[in-house]
This record gives sequence, C-alpha cells and structure tokens, in this order.
Amino acid sequence: MTDTPADASLEPPLAAFGVGHRLAAEALGTGFLLMIVVGSGIMGQRLAAGNDAIALLGNTLATGAGLAVLIVMLGPISGAHFNPAVTLVFALRREIDWRLAGGYVVVQIVAAVTGVWIAHAMFGEAIWQMSTKARDGPGQALAEFVATFGLIGAILGSLRFRADATPWIVGLYITSAYWFTASTSFANPAVTIARSLSATFAGIAPHSAPAFIAAQIAGALAAVLIFGRLLRARAA
Repeated sequence: MTDTPADASLEPPLAAFGVGHRLAAEALGTGFLLMIVVGSGIMGQRLAAGNDAIALLGNTLATGAGLAVLIVMLGPISGAHFNPAVTLVFALRREIDWRLAGGYVVVQIVAAVTGVWIAHAMFGEAIWQMSTKARDGPGQALAEFVATFGLIGAILGSLRFRADATPWIVGLYITSAYWFTASTSFANPAVTIARSLSATFAGIAPHSAPAFIAAQIAGALAAVLIFGRLLRARAA
C-alpha cells in the first residue's frame, strides 16, 4: 500500500521493479478486487434467498479476505494501491512520482471495469450493464468521506508502526467499514466507477457515483492533513 521506506523490509524492494511491472501489478490487483466484490455479491444474493444481510455478510468477508491476500501478493511490486485515492495520497506525500501516479490511476480504472465484466461473465450475466441502485443523500456521501478517511488512516498508521501487518489491517478495516458505514464503504473512486456498470447486488447508479467520488477524494485529503500531523515524530 505504499512506496515509502516502511516497505524496506519487504523482499524484493519496490525499487527492484520497473514501471511496467508496477502498472501490471496495479491492473491485476484492481481487476481481481472488483471480481471479488461483484462476484461475491452475485453469489451472496443468489444463495441468500432474499436475505440481504446474509448476502452482505458474504460480500464483506470475501472482500476483506481477498484484499488482504492481494496486498500480500502484489504489495512488494507496486505498493498495492488498487485505489486512485490511495495513489493521490502517496503522490501528495511525494512518495510516488506524479507521472507514475497518473499511470496507476488509469490502469486502476480500466482494470476495475474489466474485473466487473469478468465477474459478470463468470456468473452468466450480461457483460454490459448499468446499475439502477440509487445511493443518494448526504448520509451516503458522509459515509464515503468517513470510510475513505479511515482507510487512509489505517494505511498510514500501520505503515508507521506495523508495516508488516498492513495487509491484515487494511482487510479488517474494510470488513468492518462495510457494516459501520451507511454506504457499505466503497472508499475507492475506481471501484465506484466500475460498480456503476453492474446491475447486481454491488451496483451503484451512475447518477450517485459523482457524490461518492467527491466524498472519497475529500476524505483522502483530510486524512493526509490530519494523520500526516498526528503520525509525525516530534523532533528531539
């Protein structure tokens, strides 16, 4: 989840991989993340017999577990951002070059959409879909602000104090945020865009997406300011 020296304990170090490897890792990770989110949502809805709580529980556990695995697998290559908001944070912190950050964001969005389409294909759904599931209102936007703020805090805090535990901390945070936020914690602009193209359990109507994305970016920026100061060591 980072390009910082906190990853120095990971082998091989990020510096050992070229731009192509990093972009490929971001594409694979983001694509698989959306396959997990949408695929588990479809599976959960089909098996839950109309019980949305059970469907959401299955969706939650698969997403949190899958995200932790993807970070362990691909973190040493790209930092395992899988999220334009996370990439923005590390670009602002000057821990990733802005040009590379732009490349990350492009492949994250393209891979996220591709992951949704693959999930549809696996479950025999129409590939091209548009969600009609409205997620509107100030409460939903606030939930996305809180979800993203907490996600960035979890990443920065774990990297500061327990870098080796970052995959599990991020996976557990997302698992909990599915349930304590009104929006079920998208916390990711690429995920939001891709899920607008899925008329399934995990979908979001396209007209609801801009407010989600704006709240996610705002939450990430607020986290940079607050956690950046909170986690900074005091000079001797």
